[in-house]
Amino acid sequence: QVQLVESGGGLVQAGGSLNLSCAASGFTFENFGLGWFRQAPGKEREGVSTITSGGSGTYYADAVKGRFTISRDNAKNTVYLQMNSLAPEDTAVYYCAADGWATVGGDGLEDPSEWDYWGQGTQVTVSS
Repeated sequence: QVQLVESGGGLVQAGGSLNLSCAASGFTFENFGLGWFRQAPGKEREGVSTITSGGSGTYYADAVKGRFTISRDNAKNTVYLQMNSLAPEDTAVYYCAADGWATVGGDGLEDPSEWDYWGQGTQVTVSS
């Protein structure tokens, strides 16, 4: 079955960096689009960044543009999210998602419900 396992979260001071990883199994990785989403306490889940199946297209929420970078390694069935210049408002549980790119709308950021497969999440806490 499809499995997505996130890692790399933790506690970091404002201005610091983290690199999240999501290891995938159970599907043909290179055929799927991938995304990172986050959910802060009391808030809805929101799109952070997505990447097309071939990796040529990457998309970012305005709040993270210029600070976060998404990438994928199809040989390792892994997607990454490099997060720099972290701020307290980046504190959230970060989730990895996968789906066929054609089935998610536009850049895939707007509607988390369009994504079929999800990891369990990894906590990122940024202290001020």
